[in-house]
Amino acid sequence: MSDLASRLDEALANGLLLQSSRVNIDLLLAGSATKVASEAVTELAEAGEWQELNDRFFKTLAFGTGGLRGRTIGRIVTKAEQGKGGPNDRPEHPCAGTATMNFFNVSRAVRGLIAYAKKHVGSSRKAKLVFAHDSRHFSRDFAEFCAKASAELGCDAYLFESGRSTPELSFAIRQLRADAGVVLTASHNPSHDNGFKAYFTDGAQIVEPNASGIIAEVNSLQNEIYEALPADQQGTVTIIGKDIDRPYMDRLKSLLMRPELLKGSSTKVVYTNLHGVGGVIIAPMLRELGFEVLTVPEQDIQDGRFPTVESPNPENPPALKMAIDLADKEGAELVIGTDPDNDRMGIAVREDGGKMRVITGNQIGSLMAWYRAKTAFEIGWLNDATRARALFVKTFVTTELQREIAEKFGIGVVDTLTGFKYIAEKLRKYEEAIPADKKGGDYRSLDEATTRALRLEYSRFFLFGGEESYGYLGCDFVRDKDGNGAAVMFAEVAAYAKSVGKSLATLLDDIFIEFGYHEERGKSLTMEGADGAAKIQALAGSYSLNAPIEVDGSKVSRIRDFATHDLFDAEGDPLPKEKMLFVDLEDGRSFAVRPSGTEPKIKFYLFGKAKPSADLAAARTKVGASLDSLWAWIESDAKARLA
Repeated sequence: MSDLASRLDEALANGLLLQSSRVNIDLLLAGSATKVASEAVTELAEAGEWQELNDRFFKTLAFGTGGLRGRTIGRIVTKAEQGKGGPNDRPEHPCAGTATMNFFNVSRAVRGLIAYAKKHVGSSRKAKLVFAHDSRHFSRDFAEFCAKASAELGCDAYLFESGRSTPELSFAIRQLRADAGVVLTASHNPSHDNGFKAYFTDGAQIVEPNASGIIAEVNSLQNEIYEALPADQQGTVTIIGKDIDRPYMDRLKSLLMRPELLKGSSTKVVYTNLHGVGGVIIAPMLRELGFEVLTVPEQDIQDGRFPTVESPNPENPPALKMAIDLADKEGAELVIGTDPDNDRMGIAVREDGGKMRVITGNQIGSLMAWYRAKTAFEIGWLNDATRARALFVKTFVTTELQREIAEKFGIGVVDTLTGFKYIAEKLRKYEEAIPADKKGGDYRSLDEATTRALRLEYSRFFLFGGEESYGYLGCDFVRDKDGNGAAVMFAEVAAYAKSVGKSLATLLDDIFIEFGYHEERGKSLTMEGADGAAKIQALAGSYSLNAPIEVDGSKVSRIRDFATHDLFDAEGDPLPKEKMLFVDLEDGRSFAVRPSGTEPKIKFYLFGKAKPSADLAAARTKVGASLDSLWAWIESDAKARLA
């Protein structure tokens, strides 16, 4: 027995190393293609860093319906991993572990996806896969590895020349008629994380029945080593870039409902990509549309450290501070910020008194939903005969203000589970409902006016959709939340507000006065590592086993347990089982609780509302106080559940 094995067994016997960690260490050491893993594990074991080893090895990073996500830089960086160092102060190698993002797990993930895509396509042609990446540490390395592996295993691969957004990857899959695709990103997670987000031939994240098939292929692989096919059976790697950018930007212009509002617009916008890839499309796009666009020079640089922000997440107001400071200096009316892979968009607007106001994802979405519904009737996209076929699609944890708006205009609303893949699944359903002989043989080649007419006649017309976590979509030529498209749509709302002599802040207040003040808050409890994962699952499970009957002095009027109840959406489609509990109170407040699928958190969504009233200040105060009280109760209750 080696010295390392003896040391690990001793730690196991003494309760310092988890049994699962001991098994997974052997799994990695047997299946790694380099010596870095064994050297890193040896270093940590000799130093007695058992918590670090448990955090890295307590599980094998599971390939879920969204792919993979985890740390790519450990809390402790070993000398073996640091090596010669890499770009932007990162280590030379990703951290060793079965629960972390490294070539061991990326290789398993992409090879499983390749195997499934090849089976799906059959023997008539080579499968086609598209790869994109953001600015995170190791994203380019992982993307190049995936493209190379795809070609060597008999697929044709398309690799973006440099960083591109998640929504452009979705568009590229549809544009290239590819069979699958991947973007290497951890979205808005901390800088030490990375991920592998998988998409199928419709340009959407994988869902059933394909999800189970891909997951089975990935889980069948126990190492990162593979043997390339003979040269005559291999595929090719094609570098793509501007040949996708241009048609994507041209298609984004079709999101404009009243493009004349933007002609000669004097609206000044500050945009920041928070060191990510959003600047590739958004800044030039807004300039083409006639806006004066300023960017934050310090944040223009693609840098996986995200050095100017604590978190590269536009949901967090501090992430927009530098952009807001520039807006104040230059007199800009609007700030737009996007996360590293540019699928989320945050906004700050200037109030009538001159101060910038950061608005929430629910408020951003509601402004766009209201404008698009109102304008659709004004310009003839919708009328009394077609309104019943139009709809918003949102998640259950997105504001009910959007339902109020939809009901006023007589259009439908469908709620989905959290995750844009479920919204995309609806888009596929609506596309497939159109008779094949009406699509001209290739739906993706049809322009927006044509597809809109087809959807209104034979299916349902998706007017707008989104989720509270700053993700929005106003089309079906992209099948994921789209920071690029959101920037275009919100810019039009800004131009509209200016055309009627109102600030965006006032426009939002007008919506609250008409439909009632709605306020939502996103809260979370973070629990990292192996111990944290167990606590999250225990807390989430406790709500199903012991659901509350009274909350903060108000009786519970309804509970929807998405894990155990058989639930259906507004169209009668069954909802997949998910660990989420939704609690409605008799006093009109609500809250939902669910474990995050991408971060070591359990998330809480709080909802409060007031009836329509001209006294908006009073409504804000009352609803705000009620949500303060609700969160205090939830925190205390969660602590008791974990005791």
